[in-house]
Amino acid sequence: MNLSGTFISGEHPTEGTVQIVVESEQRFVELQQDFKTSHLGPDLRVVLHRLEDVIGSTTPPDFPIKEQEIFLLDRLQSFTGKQRYLIPSWLDLANYQSVAIWCYAFNATFGAAKLNGQ
Repeated sequence: MNLSGTFISGEHPTEGTVQIVVESEQRFVELQQDFKTSHLGPDLRVVLHRLEDVIGSTTPPDFPIKEQEIFLLDRLQSFTGKQRYLIPSWLDLANYQSVAIWCYAFNATFGAAKLNGQ
């Protein structure tokens, strides 16, 4: 499995790359060292999204998403830099095509990255 993508900005500037990493039989969403998003989000989460084009399928300026289209991984640990989020072993990753940074409080998508290599 070699899945990766580059973030596209939505509600706020978001940039950098993401990879799905497998280590010791566990899978992780790993935001790379070049990751950066706005510190203006009060409640940012890292989510897996079913759609390939999250930003293009939503409406500006906040780019809201439907909760049934995502799997919530965890709260964003940091606005910048390398960080990892465990993907549950039972989750079928084939059902998700993107990773998004999402503000839960305001249903605003800060940015999203299509996972390539599936």
